[in-house]
Amino acid sequence: MKYSNLAQCLLASSTSLAHNHVSDFEQSAEDLDKVWGQDWPFTGIQTFAHLNHQKCLLNRSLDFDIGIIGMPFDTAVTFRPGARFGPQAIRRASQRQTSLRGFNSRAGINPYQNWAKILDCGDVPVTPMDNKLALQMMTAAYENLMTRNSTSQSNELPPRFVTLGGDHSIILPVLRQLRKVYGPVSVIHFDSHLDTWAPSKYPSYWHSDESAFTHGSMLWLAHQEGLLAENTNVHAGLRTRLSGEGWDDYDEDDESGFHRIEADEILYLGADGMADKILALVPKDKPVYISVDIDVLDPSAAPGTGTAEVGGLLTRELIRILRRLENLSLVGGDVVEVSPAYDHADITALAAAQIAYELMTNMVKKGPLDVSIANTRNDAHFKDQTNFRAAADLI
Repeated sequence: MKYSNLAQCLLASSTSLAHNHVSDFEQSAEDLDKVWGQDWPFTGIQTFAHLNHQKCLLNRSLDFDIGIIGMPFDTAVTFRPGARFGPQAIRRASQRQTSLRGFNSRAGINPYQNWAKILDCGDVPVTPMDNKLALQMMTAAYENLMTRNSTSQSNELPPRFVTLGGDHSIILPVLRQLRKVYGPVSVIHFDSHLDTWAPSKYPSYWHSDESAFTHGSMLWLAHQEGLLAENTNVHAGLRTRLSGEGWDDYDEDDESGFHRIEADEILYLGADGMADKILALVPKDKPVYISVDIDVLDPSAAPGTGTAEVGGLLTRELIRILRRLENLSLVGGDVVEVSPAYDHADITALAAAQIAYELMTNMVKKGPLDVSIANTRNDAHFKDQTNFRAAADLI
């Protein structure tokens, strides 16, 4: 009798469940999304922070506000390669970021559930076999992306992008296209190296036009092309050795319009003091680009990079500095030089994923940019940009 009663209870329970179950065929798309649409950190296709993936280069009518774009290029390095695998590693390390667990307590917002439509735009398929062609491809890709419309900003301004490198040379094609929209921009460059070395600083009998383009010369090239705002650019975290027997590297860096903050200044300035020093040099009402070479961090915090230098910042110090820069008019940013082959337990990629999250948070916290920020040059140049965006619709 006891077993008969148990069987009856189980049968009644299963019948009740069957009656309450609704076939997937009877559920709406909204209902199905509630049931199956949310990933765990360890499930789903590896986009950045489980964001919706769109091939932004292929869809000219796509509207969004912030895009994650991978630039897997590393053949302009002068030491260890491997940063072409950086975008994959950073996306993998971002998997614990989700829209449901994205609230940034210091900013008081969840950047994934706010005004901005944020997409993972995939990668630019850059050739690894020809640097001249690769630079053309990256420049053309950003020119393409800069013709997209944002959903919440004026349609005269394109979406903003956080670029995942790739070696640091990828900043040159980015700055080329930003200039067309905003004019010369102020660059905050977190790095252990200057990256304003003229190509002649790399001694070799063998030279070519293509060999001038490296991950240590791209800011020198950017200055030569007029892409940088005058005297409002900052290096932070420097600890590089210099060329020759004197201060020639710093003299040339001065000519490129940069101020320098050494890494060991963190010892007496602290993170807030270093941020204050940056904010005193960079105008908050002009377009600003933040570029983060992961080797600005100490190798104990970021071993997975190609040109590590001892004596760097700690991850918490860099994050604190970035958080203090939230009121700047950020028109783009990047995190570069992540080489996962040299990483340990993904700690470098984890730091890079957090940096990308902080850059996005700053963009969202600041709010949509006003079109007036683009008109920082003369009217003729601004008219050129309007024509550029209009002509793109005809391509």
